[in-house]
Amino acid sequence: MQQNQPRFSPLRRLFFPFTGEEPLTRAQQVRVIALWAIVLPIVILICSLPVVAIYHNGASFQKIVLLLLLIFLGGVIIFALTAWFVVWAVNRSARLVQQQRRAAQSATMNE
Repeated sequence: MQQNQPRFSPLRRLFFPFTGEEPLTRAQQVRVIALWAIVLPIVILICSLPVVAIYHNGASFQKIVLLLLLIFLGGVIIFALTAWFVVWAVNRSARLVQQQRRAAQSATMNE
């Protein structure tokens, strides 16, 4: 029997396509963290290009590349840590819900 899959928005399907009812597997965790740590910093890097071009008109090529590298690496660190926290919180919540279900089932079986 096929379960009904919830319809998520396109951004949700890209960045976190899981319901949160079950803890994420290691592969799912790595997928979420890697995707957040790569895609979001690239978006920030692209959005910062006009600002860098305007304010660093006379700067050398090395300084501009260093600034863009710092922007990207800072984004990688921030979004990887954020994704790790989201994965941790979802897994913890899913495990607590599973424990409550097991406790409720064992309580009804003991009655």
